[in-house]
Amino acid sequence: MTKEEFKSLFDKYFDPVRSYLFYRGADTDTATDLAQDVFMRVWEKQMKFDDRYTKRLLFKIAGDLFITRYRREKLEHNYLSSLKYEDNDGSPADESDQREAEERYAKALSALGEKQRSVFLMARVEGLKYKEIAERLNLSVKAVEKRMNIALTLLKKMMIEK
Repeated sequence: MTKEEFKSLFDKYFDPVRSYLFYRGADTDTATDLAQDVFMRVWEKQMKFDDRYTKRLLFKIAGDLFITRYRREKLEHNYLSSLKYEDNDGSPADESDQREAEERYAKALSALGEKQRSVFLMARVEGLKYKEIAERLNLSVKAVEKRMNIALTLLKKMMIEK
């Protein structure tokens, strides 16, 4: 795909793709980000420009990216909802401490790279074993272990810091 073809494609379809994502349920900023991701993928893969199929492909990619983001956010929300903190004596911590810890955790989780976050959430939220994660992501078990180790190290560091 030439630069001119890409520019033409972008000019013609960016607003419709963004609108599609917005109406699927994404807020304006998220819809814009996802639409940009769609066109980045098309450019990176250097797909052949064929006007008959390009529009369908753009909307297919947009839908897939929207669903992926929705699922990830849902997993993160479910995991945060399941967290329960207790004081040393076993009684529930007061609500402000819990809220503060949840906010630190959410911030730390969002600061992780996509690779580490996805492995961490698959293991901790979905309860998958490293071998299952490796099969899903088409990685070796060692790669999954390494990503998990990095995720846990970073999360621990960020949770300790205030």
